[in-house]
Amino acid sequence: MSDLDPALSHVRGDIEPALLEYTIGEALVRAAAQWPKQEALVSVHQGIRWTWEDLATRVDQLAAGFLALGLKQGDRVGVWAPNCAEWTLVQFATARVGIIQVNINPAYRLTEVEYTLKKVGVKALVCAEKFKTSDYVGMISELAPEIATSKPGELKSARLPDLRAVIQIGANSPRTGWFGFSEIFGLATGKHHARVHEIHEMLDRNEAINIQFTSGTTGLPKGATLSHRNILNNAYMVGEGMGLKPGDRLIIPVPLYHCFGMVMGNLTCTVHGCTMIYASEGFEPLAVLKAARSEQATALHGVPTMFIAELEHPDFGTIDVSSLRTGVMAGSPCPVEVMKKVIDRMHMKDVGIAYGMTETSPVSFQTAKSDPLERRVSTVGRVQPHLECKIIDEKGNTVPRGTPGELCTRGYSVMIGYWDDKEKTKEALDEDGFMHTGDLATIDAEGYCNIVGRIKDLVIRGGENVYPREVEEYLFRHPKIEDVQVIGVPDPKYGEELCAWVKLRKDESATREEIIDFCKGQIAHYKIPRYVKFVDAFPMTVTGKIQKFEMRKAMMAELNLAEEKTA
Repeated sequence: MSDLDPALSHVRGDIEPALLEYTIGEALVRAAAQWPKQEALVSVHQGIRWTWEDLATRVDQLAAGFLALGLKQGDRVGVWAPNCAEWTLVQFATARVGIIQVNINPAYRLTEVEYTLKKVGVKALVCAEKFKTSDYVGMISELAPEIATSKPGELKSARLPDLRAVIQIGANSPRTGWFGFSEIFGLATGKHHARVHEIHEMLDRNEAINIQFTSGTTGLPKGATLSHRNILNNAYMVGEGMGLKPGDRLIIPVPLYHCFGMVMGNLTCTVHGCTMIYASEGFEPLAVLKAARSEQATALHGVPTMFIAELEHPDFGTIDVSSLRTGVMAGSPCPVEVMKKVIDRMHMKDVGIAYGMTETSPVSFQTAKSDPLERRVSTVGRVQPHLECKIIDEKGNTVPRGTPGELCTRGYSVMIGYWDDKEKTKEALDEDGFMHTGDLATIDAEGYCNIVGRIKDLVIRGGENVYPREVEEYLFRHPKIEDVQVIGVPDPKYGEELCAWVKLRKDESATREEIIDFCKGQIAHYKIPRYVKFVDAFPMTVTGKIQKFEMRKAMMAELNLAEEKTA
């Protein structure tokens, strides 16, 4: 009998299935033993097709190579690349020997990657040469010009003092100071290979294994630190909710650096015996559709903008995607009509919606296959097993069912904390172990949750979280800007777009293009405002607080924008 008052917005998940009490490395070992000849990873754009046996062998070779580099348990290794097989090898190899993988957003620019590498003391960095408009090798060479005169693995950089080794994915010829990715495999001796197994036996599932950066209201990203137990179990529960079974084939078009890709994609496949499929380096709707057909995919993940792009592609009607059955739509509010089309036109009868945040590994609510269609398209489902959620008012009291308030989550999925930031950790995690999400939500009489807004002024653009304060902090560097406020406004493609209200210094003038050019190459493309409005003042309360909701309302009227109906 539950001790919770059914009249209040406080829910607990089931106690079945039981939690997995082992490490990520152990999960891979088990997968290789259980499904050795089954395909584990297909990277279409790379022409790679590995079985679980193949993957486990390569992972152990890379893990031994990392040890040969002098890396040890608890050290941080950064990975800065789009979706590729090498990304996944690093994910499992670090986990195998207790090295903490640091996920770096492929869209990051100079100031962002410098901050990230320094904040957590990254000792080795694995990166692609370039992706889209990002020249990773060029940016690292600019931050650490000492590479050009260093031996590989012996970097001593003034700006990046902890970084020792830089490793380039797909390097055809060795670059001075850099290792090629394939070289790492050859560094290991028998001693290092034996050490991989010794370390694996000693690892604690509760130890930190992954750091993911999430933007902060202070303008600086925070490193959410997650354990084996956090993310492996969340992956397991997400797959259970999707109805995954051995032999299923999941296309992962969402970025691997994000929990959606590496946890709900890679790790979910690992614990359920499914195949990970990467259709392309970055999201390309046609590549996804073609991979669904050629690989006979049964499952597909994506943020709403991805599903919209697939459905609206001119070739959609000519490509057979009838093998699809399930998947997850998450990352930003999901338009009800899009959900209905995915079920009908993409044959994904078991598709569901998931809600969560990086700090909760990520999912805390998920719709079930058995949920009525109306529930699956209009809510984010019910609380996941082994988790507890409540909705509170400003005083911390649990609100009645159906009443909006802040959503808080407690249980196995809650992060260890923010890396080297006790103050911010204390702000997010209360003494009772509840993570305060900053999201406004309701829970109805049957336990279904609906996200109705955000306490913080977070903007979610195409699945990417953007805190306006971070963009404002950067724009304040512009010599002509006296004050700036950034808000989100509705957008049919991305869910939200950024809009900057700019107050210039006296006697200065500027154009929209000038403000946008100031951002290019310095902050990630998705943080660059689409709209720029020059103003003399901001709407304020009598106490001097800026009313961003009034700014949003004014821009919606000026641009003739309407709110998207979402779950």
